[in-house]
Amino acid sequence: MVTSYGLLLSEEKLFAELEFATTVLDEAHVIKNYATKTSKATMQLKSGFRMALTGTPLQNHLGEIWNLFNFINPGLLGSLNYFNDTFVKSGNEQSKKHLKKMIAPFILRRTKTAVLDELPPKTEIVRKIQLSDEETAFYEALRRQALENLSNAEEAKHIQVLAEITKLRQASCNPLLIDPNINISSSKLSTFLDIVDELIESKHRALVFSQFVSHLAIVRKALDKKGIKYQYLDGSTSQAERERSVKRFQSGENELFLISLKAGGLGLNLTAADYVIHLDPWWNPAVEDQASDRAHRIGQQRPVTIYRLVAENTIEEKIIQLHHNKRDLAEQLLEGSDMAARLSVNEMIELIRGGAIGV
Repeated sequence: MVTSYGLLLSEEKLFAELEFATTVLDEAHVIKNYATKTSKATMQLKSGFRMALTGTPLQNHLGEIWNLFNFINPGLLGSLNYFNDTFVKSGNEQSKKHLKKMIAPFILRRTKTAVLDELPPKTEIVRKIQLSDEETAFYEALRRQALENLSNAEEAKHIQVLAEITKLRQASCNPLLIDPNINISSSKLSTFLDIVDELIESKHRALVFSQFVSHLAIVRKALDKKGIKYQYLDGSTSQAERERSVKRFQSGENELFLISLKAGGLGLNLTAADYVIHLDPWWNPAVEDQASDRAHRIGQQRPVTIYRLVAENTIEEKIIQLHHNKRDLAEQLLEGSDMAARLSVNEMIELIRGGAIGV
């Protein structure tokens, strides 16, 4: 039986009554959060053997791997409280090595380096963008307001700091994302359109990713104004339309495919593109890498170029620094290094202040 997580959730009782010889979860990171309904429905499945397949076993923090093992090998890592106390909160080198030793026998990895001979070369370019004086002043006012808002709070909470950071990330992309009525042009949008013109002139095709659907909406308007055709996909796109858009793009329709990172970063084969443009950097570079792999995968015959558009002297530069210091949470655990915790509130506030982050 082949089914989707959505159908599993809606028919949870019927699935729980069946007993399978084998259960295989594809894109298993879908159940990374033990508290979700999808995770709870999945845990009810009865089977003699279980397997989980994922390219991103850890996306945000070390605790996510507990739930994957709770499915494939319940009890191996103890209760969630035990796991957090022993491996997450302690954070010492010895506990990380112990955890790696426990899970290693149950993990089979096929890394990108193992198939390099089958893939064309990949070039990654960080395109630094200097904001205009108006954008810089607007961003700085937001940054100072964010620090003031957080200083007034008795004790800044993770979600409050994240909300302020999100505003700064959006302001780095386009001031219109903060104030739809503002009359300040976006340097990033202008740079993006210049790149698109060059790509189209040179007969290249590109995937364009952003975490913000509202950012993609602004990009769509700009492309419509220039008469540039594109395919589009976000979380609200139906499965049928998603498949049609992929087929159209793969068959040669349109030079661009605009995709929200969360909705299209996985499970798509888009080798008709030989360029990937990330409009805004995400915390975990592994998630961006998975999105880039929509084009740089088996079946791709041409070299692939990946652009990351980064606004200078903004929080985006700090996120790119984190990419270098904290390249991949999965690697940190599976290769035994010791940087697999999420950013603390103080570290996040330091991002807003503009100081160095000690991770």
